[in-house]
Amino acid sequence: MDKGILLSGGLDSVSLAYWKRPDIALSLDYGQAAAEKEIEVSAIIAKELGMDHYIVRVDCSSLGSGDLVNGSAINGSPSTEWWPYRNQLLVTLACMKGISLGINELMAGSVLSDGFHKDGTIGFYERINELMSYQEGNIKITAPAIHLSSVELIKISGIPASLLHWAHSCHTGSVACGKCRGCLKYQYTLRTLYGDQ
Repeated sequence: MDKGILLSGGLDSVSLAYWKRPDIALSLDYGQAAAEKEIEVSAIIAKELGMDHYIVRVDCSSLGSGDLVNGSAINGSPSTEWWPYRNQLLVTLACMKGISLGINELMAGSVLSDGFHKDGTIGFYERINELMSYQEGNIKITAPAIHLSSVELIKISGIPASLLHWAHSCHTGSVACGKCRGCLKYQYTLRTLYGDQ
């Protein structure tokens, strides 16, 4: 049985992939605005790390909201990029594909700051792990970096800057907008690590 990772091409998932070296990378196009760039970056990282790379495409854009679909956030959104039940959706889709690939563990790249949303917390991953482990397929869901900041994860992973700089964290499209929460996190993280180079 193999280990898999949800690989979005962002700073955290790229660093986690480098650190943990799973066998299989799963990238999802679920209708998000940056899907093509995320998949492009993920393919580069997977090839560099010798991981088998699979892409799952299911258009759920009509269910999304905010920055991730270049639309308005729905009422009650805690932030402009909030997509209802997104991580639950991503884990489910990845496991649906992962069963046929023989994975027994799926890693997600959530870090401490993702706890801003309920589906980025330790409690969420404990519950989704219990649910997915209970069902046929018995896939374990882990978030190995959930106690770490992005900076701490990058340092622990040992990922070289040359590979990390491929990461794409923008929520709004294939070209970094520089203003969304993903871009601001990317800028802050790299400034913290490398200064204003």
